[in-house]
Amino acid sequence: MSRTVNCIILQKESEGLDFAPYPGELGQRIYENVSKEAWQRWLGHQTMLINEYRLTPIEPEARKFLEAEMEKFFFAGGSAKPQEYVPK
Repeated sequence: MSRTVNCIILQKESEGLDFAPYPGELGQRIYENVSKEAWQRWLGHQTMLINEYRLTPIEPEARKFLEAEMEKFFFAGGSAKPQEYVPK
């Protein structure tokens, strides 16, 4: 039986993640409060950020930026798209 969480993004009970998707305290908070569907939304947003800002995720500065955006996305009212972003 799958576990459910009260997802802070969807604002309803939904299927929870199978494991913490990120290390540390932030990963544990995500595991406890974010659904699989909301995590998939984040992955799409993260991909857009990487592409628009031309980030290299292996670089420490890029990882720090993405972690801050992840924190905003889930726990601080959302992560904004770049001003110049035009959806395709």
